[in-house]
Amino acid sequence: MRERRRFPEIVLAAVAAFVLATACGRNASAPAEGPLAILVTNDDGIGAPGIAALAEALRPLGTVTVAAPDGNRSGSSHGVISERPIAVREDDRDGVKWFAIDALPATCVRLAVEELLAAPPDFVVSGINRGENLGTVTFYSATVGAAREAAFLGIPAIAVNLVAAEGAGYGVAAAVTAEIVRAIGRDGIAAGTFLNVNIPPLPRERLKGLRIVRQDMRAPVDFFRKIVTPEGRTAYWPGWKHLEPAGEGTDIWAVRSGFVSVSVFGFDQSAAAPPAASLALRRLERLLSPQD
Repeated sequence: MRERRRFPEIVLAAVAAFVLATACGRNASAPAEGPLAILVTNDDGIGAPGIAALAEALRPLGTVTVAAPDGNRSGSSHGVISERPIAVREDDRDGVKWFAIDALPATCVRLAVEELLAAPPDFVVSGINRGENLGTVTFYSATVGAAREAAFLGIPAIAVNLVAAEGAGYGVAAAVTAEIVRAIGRDGIAAGTFLNVNIPPLPRERLKGLRIVRQDMRAPVDFFRKIVTPEGRTAYWPGWKHLEPAGEGTDIWAVRSGFVSVSVFGFDQSAAAPPAASLALRRLERLLSPQD
């Protein structure tokens, strides 16, 4: 596994690159360490406009390959395909290889890295997702799941999401993403982590900047509407509401305030227990201990 720089260094690099790009309005160029091999995936499907805009914006940074589900797989989290053969269709679009895969996004990443690519990529970018992935909703997101899968494999990865709004295009989000990838480069994300990026649906000149923020930890607001089908059966329509900020410093606060949010996610799910819970956990360890 490649050795990576510590995260504080990439924070400064990403912010500096974003500010410079916003001020100059230029296209991303190849990173200082040379062209990157970039794998692009998503959960909206290979025909989604977000992935097309993203692949095009990343081309100046190096070699781009697209490996994505052959249809929409939104909301499938970190699900994988393990019980059937996986069909793959390959196309060439202006010199870029596109693999349409009958699988969930995490499996698309794993299959591309282990079988479809001649060598592991330097970077994986998942997106651009149509809609935000903020707070604990990220646990449901297959856009995030695909980036996590790349992190499992030791590959720097980011998940990119554009907040949905009427008439919002992907051009600004794609350009911002390219600048972030250029700033991070091959070794800018710590092992065991990946980045989740959310971009407001604003013109570039109205973006206030980029903020490194923590994940909002409140539960999503979900609800169900009871209906009766024409056949007389009871059913429920699921729905949800987007959360508003509960204070500064979170991903939800940053995006609602007009900033691009960047959050560092890890895949170590171990948590430190508070003192009261630690006592109870220690009692658990004694449950199956051999009796004296």
